[in-house]
Amino acid sequence: MIIFLKSNYIQIEYNSNKKRYKLIRLGSNSPTRAIILKNYGIDFIQNGGNFDEDSIKTINPKSFCYEATKGKFEELYKKYGIVDMPLLVADSVVTCEGKLLRKAKDLADAKNMLELQSGNKTSVITCMIYKSKEKEIIDISVTTYEFLPFDKKHMQEYLDSGECFGKAGAIMVEGFCKPYIKNVIGFESTAMGLCVEKLKFFL
Repeated sequence: MIIFLKSNYIQIEYNSNKKRYKLIRLGSNSPTRAIILKNYGIDFIQNGGNFDEDSIKTINPKSFCYEATKGKFEELYKKYGIVDMPLLVADSVVTCEGKLLRKAKDLADAKNMLELQSGNKTSVITCMIYKSKEKEIIDISVTTYEFLPFDKKHMQEYLDSGECFGKAGAIMVEGFCKPYIKNVIGFESTAMGLCVEKLKFFL
């Protein structure tokens, strides 16, 4: 069965035969995505790429996320293929007040993004592409948070720690942001960079 959800770029090819998890290639340098797979008992090897996200022209958050994932996937698919093992690639962006929030370039950039999200609604958009010899999945998931105002002293400590770097929107929902979550719609794993709840059904 093939399901197309064009409105949010989702294409799923589903094989109903139940299978055990098998070794996959994680095409990402993210330690957080690696932790997610480990926590779900999914065996993997990790090989990130060098796709240049600055080559993407769109500033639409969902479109940017899809194009970044697609670019990374095409680079790694060309390099590794899927003969030895399936390939999984993912990318995440954050959006607040319609603005595209990527990884912070410096402390000032991180502080500006955190201040925008303080006491505000923020959505984390994660796209993943999984391809094996039997199936291909393209999915975009969204998790939306409503945050309480961030404590300024706590926020400065978070900035000084450097943990804000390497994360879309400079947020860390499983860390710094956790005490300020007023409401959430969606999976935490999506906000962490990989919607494993969807992925596991296709492995």
